[in-house]
Parts: sequence; structure tokens; C-alpha cells
Amino acid sequence: MVKRIEPADLPLRERKKALTRQAILDAAARLFAEHGYDNVTVADIADAATVSVKTLFVYFRSKEDLVFAESDLLDALLAGLDAREPGVSAAQAVADVLITAIHDEAGAARGLEDYHHAYGGSVSLRSGLLRMWSEWEDRVTEHLAGDAPATPMNRLHAIQLVGLVRTTTSPELRAAIDPADPRALERWLRVAAKAVEASSPAG
Repeated sequence: MVKRIEPADLPLRERKKALTRQAILDAAARLFAEHGYDNVTVADIADAATVSVKTLFVYFRSKEDLVFAESDLLDALLAGLDAREPGVSAAQAVADVLITAIHDEAGAARGLEDYHHAYGGSVSLRSGLLRMWSEWEDRVTEHLAGDAPATPMNRLHAIQLVGLVRTTTSPELRAAIDPADPRALERWLRVAAKAVEASSPAG
């Protein structure tokens, strides 16, 4: 997964490449949100981004790569873990980052609905999502360990923290959240963070 590119300070040639890449990502995200991942073709995305299919494949190996191309949320989570104040648990820090992210969207509950419409029902994405969560667990485990060798407890705590993120995209939470209540997801995250904190091997 690659962090979103800011092209303003790049040389002209690289700026054009970055803008083309971002145009493809933006077109894919919009089409997935409108029609669902399985109902959008690579040709649809290329047409919406005003590039050829051949050009799209210069930037991305497959349609699935377009879903996992950015790491902004993982980067934000790791930064949130680094920046937490004394007395703030890792679970609370993760919840804070997620709450900030959902309030950057049009609405927390609406964003959950949009996620499920775009990606949640796609069987073809399941293996990719599992690989992504596994990679996140690896990154968070290493982050918790710092300069020391990672321990089984680091791994267990990382699984808990990534599980907190994963649950926000689960069908169970989707069914439990009232789309008419913009604060419902935030309240759930606060409760879930306390539950993770209480059961955490980190105390």
C-alpha cells in the first residue's frame, strides 16, 4: 500500500505521473462507491480517468490494487500511537484516529454504508482484505515492539488494535449502527476501545 502522493513539489514529469495516478485512484473510488466493486470494470475506470486501459496498467497491476493502493489510515494509526499522551492507551489512540477519520467523511454511519456498498459484499476482495489486515498486524506489532525484538504479547495487542479497525467495517456493526445517528459509530468506538483496553496484555 502506497501513501497518497502530493505532487506540488515534484518535477513536471513526475508531477504528471502523480496526477495521472491520483486521477485513476479517484475515478476508481467514485465508481466503486456508486456501483460496487464487482460491477466496475478496468475499462470503466480508465474511461472515467480519461486514460487508456494500457496506461492504467502502467500504474496498477490489477483492479484489486486500486483498492489497496493507499496507506493513509495505517500511517495515521501509527502516528497516533506515537503521539499519545501519558495515560492514553493504545486502544484509545486508535479510536481517536478512527473518529477523526470518520468525521472527515460526509457522515460516520453513511461512510459505513458506502463502504459496504462499494466493497463489503465482494467475495473477490476477501483474500486481499485478509492480506491487508495481516500486513497491518505485522506493522503494528513492529511498532509496539520499538527497537526491541517483537514478543508474542506485542503480536496479541496488535491483533486487538487492528481488530478494532476491522470491526468498523463488519456487517455486525453495520446492522447495529443507526444511519440516522451521526454519533452512533463514535460512541461505539469509545466503548470498544475501553473493552480492548481492559483485556489488553499491555494493561
